[in-house]
Amino acid sequence: MAALTIRHVDDAIKQALRIRAAQHGVSMEEEVRRILREALLRAPNAQPLGQRLKQRFAEVADADFELPARRPPRTPPNWDDRP
Repeated sequence: MAALTIRHVDDAIKQALRIRAAQHGVSMEEEVRRILREALLRAPNAQPLGQRLKQRFAEVADADFELPARRPPRTPPNWDDRP
């Protein structure tokens, strides 16, 4: 197994980690392993943003929902030709 060293952790974060580990009856090291495992195993299952938005607004954006017409973007100002 690999070893990992994390530097410059805020004192408040370290204290919160120590308390959380104590609440779970494990060492701080084991608590960090659990947190990382949970965060990384959950990440691949996350839906892409478009799918999450579609799911969240499914009740509002039904088949009758019409997107507004798109307009061409405005011409950006040319800051090089200032008077």
